[in-house]
Amino acid sequence: MSTLQAEHVYKVFGNRPDDAVRALEGGGDRAELRADGATAAVIDVSFEVEPGQIFVVMGLSGSGKSTLLRMLNGLLEPTAGRILFDGQDLTELSGRELRRVRSTKISMVFQHFALFPHRNVLENAGYGLEVQGVPRADRERRAAEALALCGLEGWEMAWPDELSGGMQQRVGLARALATDADLLLMDESFSALDPLIRRDMQDQLLELQRTLKKTIVFITHDLNEAMRLGDGIAVMRDGRVVQQGTAEDILTRPADDYVASFVQDVDRSRVLTADAVMTTTRPHRPGVDSCGCPTVTADTPLADLCAVSARVPHPVTVTGTDGAVVGSVPQDRLVAFIGDEQRAPVRCAEVAA
Repeated sequence: MSTLQAEHVYKVFGNRPDDAVRALEGGGDRAELRADGATAAVIDVSFEVEPGQIFVVMGLSGSGKSTLLRMLNGLLEPTAGRILFDGQDLTELSGRELRRVRSTKISMVFQHFALFPHRNVLENAGYGLEVQGVPRADRERRAAEALALCGLEGWEMAWPDELSGGMQQRVGLARALATDADLLLMDESFSALDPLIRRDMQDQLLELQRTLKKTIVFITHDLNEAMRLGDGIAVMRDGRVVQQGTAEDILTRPADDYVASFVQDVDRSRVLTADAVMTTTRPHRPGVDSCGCPTVTADTPLADLCAVSARVPHPVTVTGTDGAVVGSVPQDRLVAFIGDEQRAPVRCAEVAA
């Protein structure tokens, strides 16, 4: 069962929101509704997030992504549609029940850190546990464990203004992890950081995800960030999801000109993997398993695959997690896919040496 589902969700602000939803369902125009005093922020959005998945919602400012996120934990009530969390309809919960779900099962990581300046790092990391009523000794232990996971061991007694921006964001992430919530909602969480720290935080999140396997909804306006983090991606425009799929789907099969314009400057070699270009036919070469040449796996980035392809005189062998051969990548196919110039390979013996 999916951890999180959105089913035909609408959010309209302003005059007669229910009438606006009916107009939108009948093909009404968003601009016409605005002229009547209604702003359609989210329009007929549906998606599912599987357990342990990072689901990225991306779009420009005003696309509706942050409004959508706030409906996922009940901070905003949908005008129409349902939000299901672990099979439970959040739109039917009482205020008290919803607060309990938010305090124990859903955590949020904000864009601007939201740390308390009068609390030290350990106290900030344990704040969610304090709200839950967890005894002090237990919450300090769990907060310290979360800080260690985020690379902040030894900084427990520091104050927020003693930390860099990246470290402060790590405290915010540790606070979310300390509650052991099933679902993390991350709203432009890295966008206030400079590019190098931002990439470090992306690395940190991916490393944590390999260990913790949390279910995460991540909001961003940065396509490269979306492509790097997302197991699944939804692209929003003017309140609607215009395309949903994997990074490979969106890069290689954009749904319309709007999505195509988004992806045109993306470095495909850093996003796509060998799986996108390999043939599933096992290479018929004597000694393929013992020639000494390097091999790749299906999730090897194309940039790394190119480096291997330039060093071997035959199609690059692709292996599975068990080491068995699952396919190969001929050099001409790789060159055609990325539009690069072919580089002359060396002999197997030279690679083995």
